[in-house]
Amino acid sequence: MTRNPERLHSRPDSRPPRRKAWLALLLPALMACGAPLGRGAAPEEKSKEAERLEQAAEVFDEIMNAPDQTIPRDLLDRSSCIVVIPSMLKGGFVFGGRYGRGTIACRKANGTGPWGPPAMVTLGGGSFGLQIGGAAVDVVMLVMNISGIEKLLQDKVTLGGDASVAAGPVGRAATAETDAQMHAKILTYSRSRGLFAGLELKGAVLMQDRDGNRSLYGREVEAHALLLRGDAAPPAAARPLLDALSKASPRRSGKPL
Repeated sequence: MTRNPERLHSRPDSRPPRRKAWLALLLPALMACGAPLGRGAAPEEKSKEAERLEQAAEVFDEIMNAPDQTIPRDLLDRSSCIVVIPSMLKGGFVFGGRYGRGTIACRKANGTGPWGPPAMVTLGGGSFGLQIGGAAVDVVMLVMNISGIEKLLQDKVTLGGDASVAAGPVGRAATAETDAQMHAKILTYSRSRGLFAGLELKGAVLMQDRDGNRSLYGREVEAHALLLRGDAAPPAAARPLLDALSKASPRRSGKPL
């Protein structure tokens, strides 16, 4: 019996190969799971704000655990707020030695209670440099009373102009004994290459980072709501910093400067 050659030749195309059929079924399932072909699902990347808060916690912990050169505990206990500008070179948060991004956290109950949700801030301008000899430094500021950040709650505060500022004393037993330190609303510090000391920051401008706040909290939020009222729940990324602050100084003690 002679078979039709055309029929034999066309048979392979009359049904799809099994491999193609399996791929047709498998592809939608992979897409639904969000897993790219050929590798596992990519891990969720940290936001810049989360990295900033993580670095701020590390900076504060390292400074407070230093054997001798550290922020005096009595001053920390009397402060209402703290600003930390970490030098994140790999993250690009320090540019040209005159600009940095960081965070500020204040005690609730008008500066007398436990630490509340942080706000994102930027620091720039003035005659200071955030880089010394090509190495970026960490900047820490103690805000000794709420009036020291009144302008920041509106938009920005100029250190030495809107708020008096002085280089903070260093050492576990050190106290604010000079007139400048006794009357300064903000005490400033720096750390570079392991050296920790008071820092002169007159002329620098501390501003709200509204874009950073929106990214961190997922909505528009003003520094006033975060720092004075403590309205928002702290994001998970802020927990290491708030834990470090609470461990070092649970509540304000003594009268603010």
